[in-house]
Amino acid sequence: MRQNSRRLGTRVIAPTRRRARIPPLAPWHKPCTRVVEHAMAIEKLKKIWLDGQLVEWDEARIHVLSHTLHYGLGAFEGIRAYRRADGRTAVFRLREHVQRLFDTCKLIAMQPEFTKDQVCEASCELLRANGLTEGYLRPLVFVGDGTMGIYAPDNRIRTAVISWKWGAYLGTTALEKGVRTKISAWVRHHPSIALAKGKIMGQYTNSVLAKREAKIAGYDEAILLDLNGHVCEGSGENLFIIKDGKLITPPLSSSILAGITRETVLQLAREEGIPVAEQLITRDQLYLADEAFFTGTAVEVTPIREVDDRTLGEGKPGPITTRLQERYFDVVKGSDESHPEWLTLV
Repeated sequence: MRQNSRRLGTRVIAPTRRRARIPPLAPWHKPCTRVVEHAMAIEKLKKIWLDGQLVEWDEARIHVLSHTLHYGLGAFEGIRAYRRADGRTAVFRLREHVQRLFDTCKLIAMQPEFTKDQVCEASCELLRANGLTEGYLRPLVFVGDGTMGIYAPDNRIRTAVISWKWGAYLGTTALEKGVRTKISAWVRHHPSIALAKGKIMGQYTNSVLAKREAKIAGYDEAILLDLNGHVCEGSGENLFIIKDGKLITPPLSSSILAGITRETVLQLAREEGIPVAEQLITRDQLYLADEAFFTGTAVEVTPIREVDDRTLGEGKPGPITTRLQERYFDVVKGSDESHPEWLTLV
């Protein structure tokens, strides 16, 4: 008889056991429609370029034992092609993107089987094969199947390029009216922990967590700080502020990606006579900015109208943001021919 049992007549009744109360799921674990508010389903096209060949969309398959799927070691890029005002299709800064793809491979000690020229040609070939006059390109370099475990030096290094139709990343309204943001509880990688200048697949878990946190809380996008509390970037975008007519963005020595759109906007700002500074930005400087915006291939030039429930400026895209956004779109898909070196005709 157990010590805690009670005797009732001749029967021994064990004490009633309380069932453990299972706490309700936290919002983090619940399906939340806000998380996919601006997510866009990918429309299936005809072809994908895989290891030197155009294959049918549904035949572009890899094994579930592919090393990158398990350990996240791989490089990727995001590139846009636009239909310009004259009807021609041009890929914006294709060679710079492919160079960064290969730079990322160098950072993680991967040697692609294909050359930069081959990946550039594959990108244009794929757009033609899929009949896209404008769209998004996603080159990937990843480790295939074979050996498992952290160290797999002999597995094949594979290369793919995918294309799809993709509109405004945060929605058309975002481009016109700006987005609401929050500073994330997640912070950007320390340079001794990760390689911020590379677009490394597994490294983007940090961005996914920050983005989910922001969306679940009802915001459009997250802003990440570094370990010292300085502003770095969004979950997948570089960040600029404007204060007293000066355009300011974190320096490349910060934990930020060396964005190609970032560099483009800096160049265009100088051409427009806008003072530019690359310097550290604190949280309070961000709160007190007159204007702010994100840049990136996917997000293009998207105004920020609010940070942590604090309205920036007048709560709408400011004059310098609007000016740079208009110039950017005129260069990538309008009639501005001032930078033909940035355009690769398809």
